[in-house]
Amino acid sequence: MNKQITTLLFLVFSFVLNAQGNGKVSQLFQDTTPLEIKLSYSNKELRKDTNDSTFIDTDLKYMHNGKWEQLSVRLRARGNFRRAECYFPPVKMKIKKSVAKGSLFEGNKSLKLVLPCMLEPNKNDNILQEYLAYKLYEVISPYHFKTRRVKINFEEKKGRKIKTHELEGFLIEDDKLVAKRFDGKVFERFIHPLAMDAQSSVENAFFQYLIGNTDFSVAYQHNGKLLYIDKKIIPLPYDFDMSGLVDASYATVNTTLGIKSVTDRVYRGFKRDEAVMNAVREHYISKKNEMMAAVDAMAPEFDSSKELNSTKEFVSSFYEVLGDDKKFTKQIVEKVRTK
Repeated sequence: MNKQITTLLFLVFSFVLNAQGNGKVSQLFQDTTPLEIKLSYSNKELRKDTNDSTFIDTDLKYMHNGKWEQLSVRLRARGNFRRAECYFPPVKMKIKKSVAKGSLFEGNKSLKLVLPCMLEPNKNDNILQEYLAYKLYEVISPYHFKTRRVKINFEEKKGRKIKTHELEGFLIEDDKLVAKRFDGKVFERFIHPLAMDAQSSVENAFFQYLIGNTDFSVAYQHNGKLLYIDKKIIPLPYDFDMSGLVDASYATVNTTLGIKSVTDRVYRGFKRDEAVMNAVREHYISKKNEMMAAVDAMAPEFDSSKELNSTKEFVSSFYEVLGDDKKFTKQIVEKVRTK
Protein backbone atom coordinates (compact mmCIF):
# COMPACT_ATOMS: atom_id res chain seq x y z
CA MET A 1 0.00 0.00 0.00
CA ASN A 2 1.61 3.31 -1.04
CA LYS A 3 1.95 6.41 1.11
CA GLN A 4 -0.85 8.38 -0.61
CA ILE A 5 -3.40 5.60 -0.04
CA THR A 6 -2.43 5.07 3.61
CA THR A 7 -2.53 8.81 4.25
CA LEU A 8 -6.02 9.00 2.71
CA LEU A 9 -7.19 6.06 4.85
CA PHE A 10 -5.86 7.74 7.96
CA LEU A 11 -7.65 11.01 7.13
CA VAL A 12 -10.95 9.17 6.67
CA PHE A 13 -10.32 7.13 9.81
CA SER A 14 -9.59 10.28 11.86
CA PHE A 15 -12.61 12.14 10.47
CA VAL A 16 -14.91 9.40 11.73
CA LEU A 17 -13.27 9.47 15.16
CA ASN A 18 -13.51 13.27 15.38
CA ALA A 19 -17.27 13.00 14.86
CA GLN A 20 -17.62 11.23 18.21
CA GLY A 21 -18.94 13.15 21.21
CA ASN A 22 -21.73 15.65 21.62
CA GLY A 23 -19.69 18.83 21.88
CA LYS A 24 -17.63 20.63 19.28
CA VAL A 25 -14.01 19.68 18.67
CA SER A 26 -11.81 22.77 18.33
CA GLN A 27 -10.45 23.66 14.92
CA LEU A 28 -6.93 22.76 16.03
CA PHE A 29 -7.89 19.09 16.42
CA GLN A 30 -10.27 18.80 13.47
CA ASP A 31 -7.37 18.67 11.02
CA THR A 32 -5.34 15.46 11.15
CA THR A 33 -2.36 16.62 9.07
CA PRO A 34 0.79 17.38 11.07
CA LEU A 35 1.04 21.04 12.02
CA GLU A 36 4.36 22.76 11.38
CA ILE A 37 5.48 24.83 14.36
CA LYS A 38 8.55 26.76 15.50
CA LEU A 39 9.64 27.25 19.11
CA SER A 40 12.67 28.81 20.72
CA TYR A 41 13.59 28.57 24.40
CA SER A 42 16.21 27.25 26.82
CA ASN A 43 15.78 23.67 28.02
CA LYS A 44 17.82 24.59 31.08
CA GLU A 45 15.48 27.44 31.97
CA LEU A 46 12.40 25.31 31.31
CA ARG A 47 13.69 22.52 33.53
CA LYS A 48 14.40 24.72 36.57
CA ASP A 49 12.97 23.34 39.80
CA THR A 50 10.09 25.74 40.30
CA ASN A 51 6.43 25.36 41.21
CA ASP A 52 3.66 24.55 38.75
CA SER A 53 2.65 28.21 38.42
CA THR A 54 6.04 29.33 37.04
CA PHE A 55 6.14 29.65 33.25
CA ILE A 56 8.57 31.02 30.68
CA ASP A 57 7.36 33.31 27.89
CA THR A 58 8.05 32.69 24.23
CA ASP A 59 6.41 32.83 20.81
CA LEU A 60 4.79 29.91 19.03
CA LYS A 61 4.98 30.18 15.24
CA TYR A 62 2.80 27.87 13.18
CA MET A 63 1.99 27.32 9.51
CA HIS A 64 -1.68 27.96 8.75
CA ASN A 65 -3.31 28.39 5.34
CA GLY A 66 0.07 28.63 3.67
CA LYS A 67 1.58 31.32 5.89
CA TRP A 68 3.35 31.58 9.21
CA GLU A 69 1.34 32.96 12.11
CA GLN A 70 2.44 33.69 15.65
CA LEU A 71 1.09 33.55 19.20
CA SER A 72 2.54 34.53 22.57
CA VAL A 73 2.56 31.46 24.82
CA ARG A 74 3.73 30.49 28.30
CA LEU A 75 5.55 27.20 28.88
CA ARG A 76 6.62 25.03 31.79
CA ALA A 77 8.07 21.53 32.01
CA ARG A 78 5.61 18.82 33.06
CA GLY A 79 5.89 15.26 34.32
CA ASN A 80 8.19 13.96 37.01
CA PHE A 81 10.36 11.30 35.38
CA ARG A 82 10.64 12.87 31.95
CA ARG A 83 11.23 16.31 33.43
CA ALA A 84 14.22 14.97 35.37
CA GLU A 85 15.61 12.48 32.86
CA CYS A 86 14.81 13.67 29.34
CA TYR A 87 16.85 15.99 27.15
CA PHE A 88 13.56 17.43 25.91
CA PRO A 89 11.11 17.61 28.83
CA PRO A 90 7.42 17.50 27.89
CA VAL A 91 5.72 20.88 27.97
CA LYS A 92 2.60 22.41 29.47
CA MET A 93 1.48 25.32 27.29
CA LYS A 94 -0.79 28.17 28.33
CA ILE A 95 -2.37 30.63 25.90
CA LYS A 96 -4.41 33.63 26.98
CA LYS A 97 -7.98 33.54 25.71
CA SER A 98 -7.61 37.00 24.18
CA VAL A 99 -4.43 35.94 22.36
CA ALA A 100 -5.94 32.71 20.98
CA LYS A 101 -9.19 34.37 19.85
CA GLY A 102 -9.64 34.22 16.09
CA SER A 103 -6.63 31.94 15.64
CA LEU A 104 -6.26 28.22 14.97
CA PHE A 105 -5.75 27.80 18.72
CA GLU A 106 -9.01 29.47 19.77
CA GLY A 107 -10.67 27.59 22.61
CA ASN A 108 -7.41 26.01 23.78
CA LYS A 109 -6.15 27.87 26.84
CA SER A 110 -4.13 24.90 28.06
CA LEU A 111 -2.32 22.25 26.00
CA LYS A 112 0.28 19.55 26.51
CA LEU A 113 3.12 19.27 24.02
CA VAL A 114 4.80 15.86 23.92
CA LEU A 115 8.37 15.81 22.63
CA PRO A 116 10.96 13.09 22.11
CA CYS A 117 12.81 12.29 25.32
CA MET A 118 16.38 11.57 24.29
CA LEU A 119 18.76 12.53 21.51
CA GLU A 120 18.81 9.09 19.91
CA PRO A 121 18.10 7.63 16.44
CA ASN A 122 14.61 6.29 17.25
CA LYS A 123 13.45 9.38 19.17
CA ASN A 124 10.87 10.37 16.55
CA ASP A 125 9.60 6.81 16.07
CA ASN A 126 8.98 6.59 19.83
CA ILE A 127 6.84 9.72 19.56
CA LEU A 128 4.86 8.16 16.71
CA GLN A 129 4.30 5.02 18.81
CA GLU A 130 3.04 7.03 21.78
CA TYR A 131 0.83 9.12 19.50
CA LEU A 132 -0.52 5.89 17.98
CA ALA A 133 -1.56 4.72 21.45
CA TYR A 134 -3.89 7.73 21.69
CA LYS A 135 -5.32 6.95 18.25
CA LEU A 136 -5.92 3.32 19.21
CA TYR A 137 -7.90 4.36 22.27
CA GLU A 138 -10.00 6.65 20.08
CA VAL A 139 -11.16 3.54 18.23
CA ILE A 140 -12.30 1.94 21.49
CA SER A 141 -13.78 4.73 23.57
CA PRO A 142 -15.54 8.03 22.82
CA TYR A 143 -13.99 9.35 26.05
CA HIS A 144 -10.49 10.20 24.90
CA PHE A 145 -8.09 13.09 24.43
CA LYS A 146 -7.92 14.68 21.00
CA THR A 147 -4.37 14.90 19.67
CA ARG A 148 -2.60 16.64 16.79
CA ARG A 149 0.79 15.73 15.42
CA VAL A 150 3.29 18.56 15.06
CA LYS A 151 6.56 18.85 13.18
CA ILE A 152 8.75 21.07 15.30
CA ASN A 153 11.60 23.32 14.37
CA PHE A 154 13.07 23.85 17.82
CA GLU A 155 15.80 26.43 18.38
CA GLU A 156 17.39 25.48 21.68
CA LYS A 157 19.04 28.41 23.40
CA LYS A 158 22.33 27.36 25.02
CA GLY A 159 23.89 30.52 26.41
CA ARG A 160 24.91 32.62 23.43
CA LYS A 161 24.56 29.67 21.07
CA ILE A 162 21.48 28.22 19.39
CA LYS A 163 21.15 24.54 18.48
CA THR A 164 18.42 23.61 16.02
CA HIS A 165 16.45 20.36 16.25
CA GLU A 166 13.87 18.94 13.84
CA LEU A 167 11.46 16.94 15.97
CA GLU A 168 8.24 14.98 15.85
CA GLY A 169 5.73 15.74 18.57
CA PHE A 170 2.05 16.06 19.30
CA LEU A 171 -0.38 18.29 21.13
CA ILE A 172 -2.96 17.00 23.62
CA GLU A 173 -6.12 18.88 24.47
CA ASP A 174 -7.00 19.86 28.03
CA ASP A 175 -9.08 17.41 30.07
CA LYS A 176 -11.71 20.10 30.71
CA LEU A 177 -12.43 20.21 26.97
CA VAL A 178 -12.95 16.43 26.91
CA ALA A 179 -15.45 16.75 29.77
CA LYS A 180 -17.17 19.71 28.11
CA ARG A 181 -17.65 17.71 24.92
CA PHE A 182 -19.91 15.35 26.89
CA ASP A 183 -21.57 17.97 29.12
CA GLY A 184 -19.58 16.60 32.03
CA LYS A 185 -16.79 17.77 34.31
CA VAL A 186 -13.38 16.66 35.54
CA PHE A 187 -13.61 14.59 38.73
CA GLU A 188 -10.65 15.30 41.02
CA ARG A 189 -11.32 13.31 44.20
CA PHE A 190 -10.01 9.86 45.13
CA ILE A 191 -12.42 7.07 44.28
CA HIS A 192 -11.96 3.30 44.30
CA PRO A 193 -11.79 1.80 40.79
CA LEU A 194 -14.77 -0.46 41.48
CA ALA A 195 -16.92 2.65 41.98
CA MET A 196 -16.15 3.74 38.44
CA ASP A 197 -18.23 2.89 35.39
CA ALA A 198 -17.72 -0.82 34.73
CA GLN A 199 -17.72 -0.75 30.93
CA SER A 200 -15.32 2.21 30.65
CA SER A 201 -13.06 0.82 33.37
CA VAL A 202 -12.67 -2.53 31.65
CA GLU A 203 -12.13 -0.84 28.28
CA ASN A 204 -9.33 1.17 29.88
CA ALA A 205 -7.83 -1.90 31.57
CA PHE A 206 -7.86 -3.85 28.29
CA PHE A 207 -6.22 -0.88 26.56
CA GLN A 208 -3.44 -0.65 29.14
CA TYR A 209 -2.89 -4.38 28.65
CA LEU A 210 -2.89 -3.93 24.87
CA ILE A 211 -0.11 -1.33 24.95
CA GLY A 212 1.73 -3.11 27.78
CA ASN A 213 1.44 -0.23 30.24
CA THR A 214 1.71 -0.64 34.01
CA ASP A 215 2.70 2.97 34.77
CA PHE A 216 -0.76 4.18 35.76
CA SER A 217 -3.26 4.27 38.62
CA VAL A 218 -6.91 5.15 38.02
CA ALA A 219 -7.56 5.49 41.74
CA TYR A 220 -4.78 8.01 42.32
CA GLN A 221 -5.08 9.54 38.84
CA HIS A 222 -1.48 8.78 37.93
CA ASN A 223 -1.19 9.15 34.16
CA GLY A 224 -4.94 9.41 33.97
CA LYS A 225 -7.86 11.69 34.73
CA LEU A 226 -11.43 10.98 35.75
CA LEU A 227 -14.54 12.40 34.12
CA TYR A 228 -18.01 12.73 35.67
CA ILE A 229 -20.50 12.23 32.84
CA ASP A 230 -24.15 11.17 33.09
CA LYS A 231 -23.64 10.31 36.78
CA LYS A 232 -20.80 7.94 35.90
CA ILE A 233 -17.10 8.15 36.75
CA ILE A 234 -15.06 7.42 33.63
CA PRO A 235 -11.25 6.93 33.43
CA LEU A 236 -9.36 8.99 30.86
CA PRO A 237 -5.82 7.64 30.23
CA TYR A 238 -2.75 9.52 29.00
CA ASP A 239 1.09 9.40 29.01
CA PHE A 240 2.07 6.07 27.48
CA ASP A 241 5.84 6.48 27.03
CA MET A 242 6.60 3.74 29.57
CA SER A 243 4.50 1.19 27.68
CA GLY A 244 5.71 -1.86 25.80
CA LEU A 245 4.19 -0.43 22.61
CA VAL A 246 6.72 2.41 22.75
CA ASP A 247 9.51 0.36 24.38
CA ALA A 248 11.58 3.49 25.02
CA SER A 249 15.23 3.11 25.96
CA TYR A 250 14.65 4.92 29.25
CA ALA A 251 11.51 2.98 30.28
CA THR A 252 11.64 1.45 33.75
CA VAL A 253 10.18 -1.95 34.66
CA ASN A 254 7.87 -2.56 37.62
CA THR A 255 9.44 -5.85 38.69
CA THR A 256 7.04 -6.16 41.64
CA LEU A 257 4.44 -7.22 39.08
CA GLY A 258 6.53 -10.23 38.04
CA ILE A 259 7.68 -8.81 34.70
CA LYS A 260 11.23 -8.40 33.43
CA SER A 261 10.61 -6.04 30.51
CA VAL A 262 8.14 -3.29 29.62
CA THR A 263 7.14 -5.46 26.69
CA ASP A 264 5.84 -8.09 29.14
CA ARG A 265 2.10 -7.64 29.59
CA VAL A 266 0.24 -7.98 32.87
CA TYR A 267 -3.46 -7.28 33.31
CA ARG A 268 -4.12 -4.63 36.00
CA GLY A 269 -7.90 -4.35 35.87
CA PHE A 270 -10.17 -5.14 38.79
CA LYS A 271 -12.60 -8.06 38.92
CA ARG A 272 -15.85 -7.28 37.13
CA ASP A 273 -18.96 -9.19 36.10
CA GLU A 274 -18.24 -11.86 33.53
CA ALA A 275 -20.80 -10.28 31.18
CA VAL A 276 -18.90 -6.97 31.20
CA MET A 277 -15.56 -8.67 30.56
CA ASN A 278 -16.97 -10.64 27.65
CA ALA A 279 -18.73 -7.60 26.18
CA VAL A 280 -15.51 -5.59 26.21
CA ARG A 281 -13.62 -8.53 24.74
CA GLU A 282 -16.09 -8.71 21.85
CA HIS A 283 -15.95 -4.93 21.43
CA TYR A 284 -12.17 -5.04 21.02
CA ILE A 285 -12.37 -7.98 18.63
CA SER A 286 -14.96 -6.14 16.53
CA LYS A 287 -12.56 -3.19 16.29
CA LYS A 288 -9.52 -5.24 15.26
CA ASN A 289 -9.57 -4.14 11.61
CA GLU A 290 -9.85 -0.49 12.61
CA MET A 291 -7.02 -0.87 15.10
CA MET A 292 -4.72 -2.47 12.55
CA ALA A 293 -5.73 0.15 9.97
CA ALA A 294 -4.63 2.85 12.41
CA VAL A 295 -1.23 1.16 12.68
CA ASP A 296 -0.92 0.72 8.90
CA ALA A 297 -1.85 4.36 8.32
CA MET A 298 1.16 5.45 10.38
CA ALA A 299 3.58 3.14 8.54
CA PRO A 300 4.97 5.71 6.06
CA GLU A 301 5.87 8.06 8.90
CA PHE A 302 8.30 5.71 10.66
CA ASP A 303 12.04 6.19 10.15
CA SER A 304 12.85 2.60 11.09
CA SER A 305 11.19 -0.48 9.60
CA LYS A 306 12.29 -2.35 12.73
CA GLU A 307 10.29 0.02 14.96
CA LEU A 308 7.28 -0.23 12.64
CA ASN A 309 7.36 -4.04 12.58
CA SER A 310 7.69 -4.28 16.36
CA THR A 311 4.67 -1.99 16.70
CA LYS A 312 2.56 -4.13 14.37
CA GLU A 313 3.63 -7.33 16.10
CA PHE A 314 2.87 -5.93 19.54
CA VAL A 315 -0.69 -4.98 18.64
CA SER A 316 -1.21 -8.28 16.81
CA SER A 317 -0.02 -10.25 19.83
CA PHE A 318 -2.75 -8.62 21.93
CA TYR A 319 -5.36 -9.97 19.53
CA GLU A 320 -3.80 -13.42 19.74
CA VAL A 321 -4.70 -13.39 23.44
CA LEU A 322 -8.22 -12.07 22.86
CA GLY A 323 -8.91 -14.58 20.12
CA ASP A 324 -7.88 -17.63 22.15
CA ASP A 325 -10.18 -18.71 25.00
CA LYS A 326 -7.41 -20.39 26.99
CA LYS A 327 -5.00 -17.47 26.67
CA PHE A 328 -7.75 -14.98 27.48
CA THR A 329 -8.69 -16.89 30.63
CA LYS A 330 -5.10 -17.42 31.79
CA GLN A 331 -3.67 -13.98 30.97
CA ILE A 332 -6.65 -11.72 31.70
CA VAL A 333 -9.55 -13.36 33.55
CA GLU A 334 -7.35 -15.13 36.09
CA LYS A 335 -5.18 -12.03 36.58
CA VAL A 336 -7.94 -9.61 37.64
CA ARG A 337 -7.26 -7.64 40.80
CA THR A 338 -9.41 -8.03 43.91
CA LYS A 339 -7.68 -5.35 45.96
